[in-house]
Amino acid sequence: MPPAPLEAPGPRPKAVVIGAGITGGLVAWRLQRAGWDVTVLEAAYVGAGSSSRTAAGIRQQFSTPETVVGMRFSVDFYRRFPELVGGAAVPIVQNGYLFLHALEESWSMAQARVKMQARCGLEEVVALDQRDLVARFPWVEKHAVLGGTFCPTDGFLHPETVYNEAIAAARALGAEVHVGAPVIATECVGDRVAAVRTTAGRYPADLVVDCTNAFDAALQGRLGFTPLPIAPLKRYLWFIQRDGAVFSGPEGEAAFSAMPLVIAPSGAYCRPENPHSLLCGWAHDTAPEPGFTYEDQDRVEPAFFHKTGPDTLGFEAWATLAEVVPGIGEFAGISATTCGYYGTTPDHNPFLDRDPAFQNVIRAAGFSGHGAMFGPFSALVVEALATHGRPDQLTVLDRDVPLDAFRIGRAFGHEAMVI
Repeated sequence: MPPAPLEAPGPRPKAVVIGAGITGGLVAWRLQRAGWDVTVLEAAYVGAGSSSRTAAGIRQQFSTPETVVGMRFSVDFYRRFPELVGGAAVPIVQNGYLFLHALEESWSMAQARVKMQARCGLEEVVALDQRDLVARFPWVEKHAVLGGTFCPTDGFLHPETVYNEAIAAARALGAEVHVGAPVIATECVGDRVAAVRTTAGRYPADLVVDCTNAFDAALQGRLGFTPLPIAPLKRYLWFIQRDGAVFSGPEGEAAFSAMPLVIAPSGAYCRPENPHSLLCGWAHDTAPEPGFTYEDQDRVEPAFFHKTGPDTLGFEAWATLAEVVPGIGEFAGISATTCGYYGTTPDHNPFLDRDPAFQNVIRAAGFSGHGAMFGPFSALVVEALATHGRPDQLTVLDRDVPLDAFRIGRAFGHEAMVI
C-alpha cells in the first residue's frame, strides 16, 4: 500500500528542509507557498555545498524520456525565474549544448536519442552531420568529428542567483532559515520523525526533506535514514584565459561569448565563463569520500592543480578539447583550478522519493552533477510527494512523467549520459 498524503494537525504543518543549496532553496520556496510552515537548516551558509562549485550546465538532451520532460520544465522555469520566484536577473544563459561525436556507434546512438527527445516535446534539438555542423560552428575541426547534436535552448546557469533568490523568496513568504546549524540527530515516534535536532536547537517536524546531496552519505547514517548508494566524488574545474587568433577581434569575441557548452568525444567539456575565460572540466576515476568536510570541497590535489605542471588533468582536458576546437589550443593558459563533490548514484539519476523507513521523510539527493539543472523539477516532485503521498507519475508541462526512474529501491539497469 502506498503511504497516505502527509497530514498534521493545525492550519500549517511544519516542514524541515535540510540543506540550503539550489534544491533546498527551491523546495523551501515551493512548500512555503503551498501552505507548509518551513524551516531550513543549513550546516554552514546558503550555497555552501555543491551549488556554489558547479559547472552549472543545464540541458534537456538526456537519454531517458522522463528526464527530458523534467528538464524542459526546468528550462522554462529558469527562463521565467524573476516572475515566479523573484529578483531582477534571469539565471539561465541559453547558449545551447553541443555534443560532438567521433565514432560511428556513438553518432548513431546520438541520432536515435534526438528522435526520442523530439517525441518528448524537445522539438528544437537537431542532429548535425559533419558538413552542417562545421557550417554552423566553423570553429569545430571537421576532421575530428562525424557530427554533433545541438539544442539551442540548453545552456548554463548563474547558481548564486538561484539559491540566493530562492531562499530570499521563501523567507519573504514566512520561512525560517538557520545557517551554522548542522543537523546532529532526529527524534522519532514510530515510523515518523517528530523533530530534528541541530547544534543550534530543536525543530518539530511534520515533514522532513533531505536536500543534502553529496553530504547525504554522512548524514543518512547519523539520522537513521535508509542507506542510499550515493557516492561523493571529487570533481574539478579549470579556467583557461582566452587568447589567440581564432577568437580575436569583434567577430571572434562575439563567437566566443555565444559558444555553447561543448562536450568533446572524450567527455571533456567547456563553456565561456566570462568574456575573458573558458571553464572546462573532465570526469575522472576517483574513490568516494563519504566523510568529506566543507573544507575538503576546496582541497585541490596536486595531480589536478594547474600549477603542479603540464602533466595534470587540467592540461589533458585542455588538449583533448583543442583536438575538436583548435582555437582553444591557442589560449593563454590555465589561470585557476576549483573543485567540489558530485553526489553520484549508480545510474546517475537522483533519488526523489519517500524514505521507506519513515512516513514523513522525503529524500532529494544523488544528482550526479545535475543538481542545479534538476532544481525546479526536484522541488515540483517533492511538493507532489508531500501533498499526494507517493504518486506513480506527475503531469509536467504537456506530459505525464513516470517517477519510477527516481524511486528508492529501483533497479540500476540504465545509465544516463553524464558530464
